[in-house]
Amino acid sequence: MPERWLPPSSANAATAWLFPGQGTQEPGMGRALYEGSSAARVVFDAADRALDFPLSRLCFEGPAETLTSTDNAQPAIMTVSLACLAAALETGALTERPGAMAGHSLGEYTALVAAGALSFEDGVRLVRERGRLMLETGQRTPGTLAAIIGLDLATIEAICRETGAEVCNCNSPDQTVIGGVPDLVENAMALARERGARRVAPLAVSGAFHTSLMQPAADGLRPAIGAANIVDPVIPVIANGSAEPLTRVAAIRQELALQVNHRVLWQSSVQRLGRDGARSFIEIGPGRVLTGLVKRILPDALTRNINDAILSEASS
Repeated sequence: MPERWLPPSSANAATAWLFPGQGTQEPGMGRALYEGSSAARVVFDAADRALDFPLSRLCFEGPAETLTSTDNAQPAIMTVSLACLAAALETGALTERPGAMAGHSLGEYTALVAAGALSFEDGVRLVRERGRLMLETGQRTPGTLAAIIGLDLATIEAICRETGAEVCNCNSPDQTVIGGVPDLVENAMALARERGARRVAPLAVSGAFHTSLMQPAADGLRPAIGAANIVDPVIPVIANGSAEPLTRVAAIRQELALQVNHRVLWQSSVQRLGRDGARSFIEIGPGRVLTGLVKRILPDALTRNINDAILSEASS
């Protein structure tokens, strides 16, 4: 299994790599990569061995219900994202090291693998355990999430104080995700509509991720984080929890331990990358969610997606 995920060039502060989180999974993802790229095939085969079950087949064939289960979706998205990266390096579609990286929720683990802080095997086992614990916690303490579009964060925080819901993803200036006990989230959604939200949408999830309801999952994950072989990353990774660069092992362990039950500061993370010089943002993995958010946060930014289409693009 290759341990180097970076081109041999020097880092370019004007470029940032981004890795997606849960919700981008769909049956069929990664199949073209497996069939067309030997480097991507190595990644899928390594995931199957590390997890001791055919994750690759689940990515390629589904069924959707099984793939969407949190304990499967998280390692699947990490694997496909890194297979995309491996194929891009193999074909020469990526030739320049980024100045920094970031990942949304589970994508932060993918970024840490790409940055050299975690081996792929440790990373995919960690996110499998993370997903299992989050699923189990959601089953024991039911919770939900909802996206609110068109209200500023201060208004949404006031709504959460009034209803008992919590802010869990600060995604862009006009998109925030809230979570918590279902009845409280329903009340918050109704209040958001009353206060002028352009759109309020419940999300199909198995728990109130990145809220205090995930405390048992965070506690359960600590031993696995402590046992993982983590080293200083070659490239800084912007932390979900603080929007500050992660450059040392101790900070990485602390971030991963608190990340599950604290809000994701995605807007602040992208703004930090921009302040540090990033102008070009490359989303590596399934979906196009993060590049869409980047354009709402930094309208002048250049964006690019590296996904299953990378092989057809390379041959055209």
